[in-house]
Amino acid sequence: MNYSRRTLFQIAASIAAGSTVRGADETKRDMIVRSARPYDAEMPMSGFKHYLTPIENFFVRSHHYTPTVELQSWRLSVEGEVASKLSLTIDDLKKMPKVEIVGVCECAGNTRGIYEPSMPGLQWEYGGVGNAKWGGVRLADVLKRAGIKTSGIEVLFDGADVPVGTMPEFQRTIPVRRALHPNTLLAYEMNGQTLPVAHGFPLRVIVPGWASDSWVKWVTRIQVLDKEFEGFFMKTAYRYPVKLAAPGVAVPPDKMRPVQSLRVKSVIAAPLIGSQISVGKQTVVSGAAWAGDDSPITGVDVSLDGGRSWKPAALGVDKSQFGWRLWQLNWTPAVEGYYNVLSRAKTASDIQPFAYEWNPSGYQNNTVHRVGVEVVAGEPHPPTAAASTAIPARDIPANVRAACMTCHGSDVMEQQRLTRAQWDREVTKMVNWGAPVKDADRGAILDYLTSKWGYRPR
Repeated sequence: MNYSRRTLFQIAASIAAGSTVRGADETKRDMIVRSARPYDAEMPMSGFKHYLTPIENFFVRSHHYTPTVELQSWRLSVEGEVASKLSLTIDDLKKMPKVEIVGVCECAGNTRGIYEPSMPGLQWEYGGVGNAKWGGVRLADVLKRAGIKTSGIEVLFDGADVPVGTMPEFQRTIPVRRALHPNTLLAYEMNGQTLPVAHGFPLRVIVPGWASDSWVKWVTRIQVLDKEFEGFFMKTAYRYPVKLAAPGVAVPPDKMRPVQSLRVKSVIAAPLIGSQISVGKQTVVSGAAWAGDDSPITGVDVSLDGGRSWKPAALGVDKSQFGWRLWQLNWTPAVEGYYNVLSRAKTASDIQPFAYEWNPSGYQNNTVHRVGVEVVAGEPHPPTAAASTAIPARDIPANVRAACMTCHGSDVMEQQRLTRAQWDREVTKMVNWGAPVKDADRGAILDYLTSKWGYRPR
């Protein structure tokens, strides 16, 4: 794979400095690492016990390696369909009226790992999400300062991260109407602290109620466009079928629309799957619930019998238009046995479904969460940890390492459950992005990927 000098420098800096060295960062703790390179990490289930997610537990999604940003030389460029181009420092932004909003940031692919049949991508379970207080300036104030023209249709965001090889840049747009909404921010703070590097230091787009693919990090350029953007991450990636499709069916990009609003969803934080509970002893079933930009959470119901009956959970006192609501239900099981505990959130206009809508990228899975627990006599035992399926890098064939592990580690491959046809499509995509796959090696590489990380039912 051929790298530019700039990319090689960033890769070296990332490895040497543990991803980056600039900005006020928190050490990530107890995270489920989905990819070490680029860094993608899932929040542990304990994170759902907090109204504001601790930064050290807040999930991270990165398409490219984390950039190193020097604040002294950083500038925000505003251009395109505006009366006056702007070049703003962070101090310029901080002189403008500050706004704070509590909002859920959720990866569009959160809970992808629960889909059947499986599809490629990071296999997020439930923790590709977090709730934080974001502080910054209204995007509308910046655009009005530049004199946004009526010819503007979309607003494009570009960050400081540099693509690996020939991968496309991560560039996203939002409609002008959403850009001018008073709740859309350019944030330089998170939970009252300087925005951490992993979360976009020094500036990140905040689109409350929308999936985090629109929350572009490390923003350096804003461009107002007079037409729809044709970039990969708008026209091909992060799209959802206009019409429902049968499971496993491929849907062409032109038959899909961009992912935008989040869907009503709840997650059970306690008890954990596989837990044991003592009969006759009170336990607390608890978690968090959130929704998109239409309406906030109005209630959460809990079932202790697999969905036959439901009880309303008590909602926490902390609430905001775009943040999540904590909830809990006290339960004292009277009989030993295996119980399916379910949670179902609702808003004024929607309710969490039992079945997911198939889409080829596994986006926006918001099905009812189910946790299996066992009620026992005597003292309970903690849940058994799942056995690791990791394969040491030295045991992976050299041709697979050369073809697949230049840009990322084996951790990305180990979480997949793909058919040979799916692996074939993935290899083709990576070749198009610069992966050095020789024609003579392709068959052997596919054989290995399919044998080690082929489709297997859950």
